[in-house]
Amino acid sequence: MARRSPRRSGRWLLSTLLLVAAGCGGGDTPSRQPGDCDGPCPVSRINHVVIIQQENHTFDNYFGTYCTAAPGSAPTCTDGPGCCEAGPATEPSGASPIVLDDAANGAYDPNHEQDCELREANGGLMDQYVTGTTCSDPRNFARADEAVIAPYRALAAAGAMADRYFQPISGQSSANDMYFMRAQWVFTDNDFKPDAIGAQCSFIRDAMSFPGPTLGHLLADAGVSWSFYIEGYDAMVASITGADTCASAPPDCPAGIDIYPCTYDPSDIPAAYYTDFADDPAYMRDFAKLQQDLDASALPQVVFVRGLGYHTEHPGLSTRISDGIAFVQGVIDAVEASAYGEDTLVLVTWDEGGGFFDPVAPPGDGADGQPYGTRVPFLVVGPFAKANTVSHVELEHSSVVKFIEWNWLDRQTGQLAGRDATVANLGSLLDPAATGEVVPD
Repeated sequence: MARRSPRRSGRWLLSTLLLVAAGCGGGDTPSRQPGDCDGPCPVSRINHVVIIQQENHTFDNYFGTYCTAAPGSAPTCTDGPGCCEAGPATEPSGASPIVLDDAANGAYDPNHEQDCELREANGGLMDQYVTGTTCSDPRNFARADEAVIAPYRALAAAGAMADRYFQPISGQSSANDMYFMRAQWVFTDNDFKPDAIGAQCSFIRDAMSFPGPTLGHLLADAGVSWSFYIEGYDAMVASITGADTCASAPPDCPAGIDIYPCTYDPSDIPAAYYTDFADDPAYMRDFAKLQQDLDASALPQVVFVRGLGYHTEHPGLSTRISDGIAFVQGVIDAVEASAYGEDTLVLVTWDEGGGFFDPVAPPGDGADGQPYGTRVPFLVVGPFAKANTVSHVELEHSSVVKFIEWNWLDRQTGQLAGRDATVANLGSLLDPAATGEVVPD
């Protein structure tokens, strides 16, 4: 079957979205009703998914003192913090963790290039983060201040959390982000930036675009609406058509610089690496439009949300964890207060561990031959989550792709012929009584 142009399909969806807001739920008016589909109806009752992408923290960073089971005990129960392992009091060299509060987070960014991370992990011994390599540092063993991180722990208690969710490839953010679009290796570390708006303001030197297929192509071909909502995007667009090269830093950005983490960097957006989607307003929307689309009953079915760097918790450059948490909570609150609250699954992910210590060895290489990195947090929020559940199923970013394929592409997973064909789905985190269909593990 011939592939429909994603650009044409996306623009048609955008222009007609209000007309079809009643979807397969019927109705004579464009106002949205509970249970309506905003496009092809999904397999389950999950009509929308919102994926919030944060940055550079390990599971142990944030939840090492939330979990209470003995370190190394591998509990099989799934009911709350007593069913996940507490972080060890010391790491293998005998060092104790520092307290990762807002000040400590903003003061130090660990080396998280792949070569460094593989040496620190040391074949799964996880024993060279503090000492033993040129990139070891005592600050690599850090746990978040419990008062600062409390809102995330409340989300875990009210929803579901995975304690075996690994970054799909050891190394830096961009390579890991690509798994949300491609579910397999595209490049390593931050080797490339997209040839797209904002590239002129990126730290990354080399620009590159890649061919599909991607998750975006699969969704567009099936008529499933999707988009990235990106903080700072419109400001960067305006800057290249005006007198400035880069957008100006927002006044509340602690770093106060006109580049990352205060302005938009396209290397955080995997869709921007593909010419079918880069800078197309059907797929690349400013974050401010999220609230507008929620209010107008115009939310796409699959949504990715990315804040500016100082709202993602990325360590260094004066970035505060509390600012990232406030950003995430704001998105969740906006979705829950909207007409979409009853049928939307919210997923909160961290793209990679940022070079911080985690005691659990990664599971080796993925199906594409690339080495997994450390565990990262993964939270499931909303009416479809199994409340106060801890899943021990091995998961990664490609698991999100697999779930989207299953839910919106008629259970046909593995269509990208990547890890989406082999990784686990998200069923262990979801309540089948709420979803109406049993999502596979």
